[in-house]
Amino acid sequence: MSTDYEDSLSMDALNDRIAILEDNIRQLIEQAAAASGEQNESRIADRISQQNEELDRLLKIRESRQKK
Repeated sequence: MSTDYEDSLSMDALNDRIAILEDNIRQLIEQAAAASGEQNESRIADRISQQNEELDRLLKIRESRQKK
């Protein structure tokens, strides 16, 4: 599931990307709370889902590296 690029990231870079994703998700949740209109809410929900999927993938990569 991971890309060659993600596999080549240093642990620090991987941790940085994870922190960025976590911050993106936090900001999207704040936007969703302030958003009005079904279309805006749906778009934000889709973006949150996408960010969560990427975060889960990177967390799995980090976890597998820590086990090595």
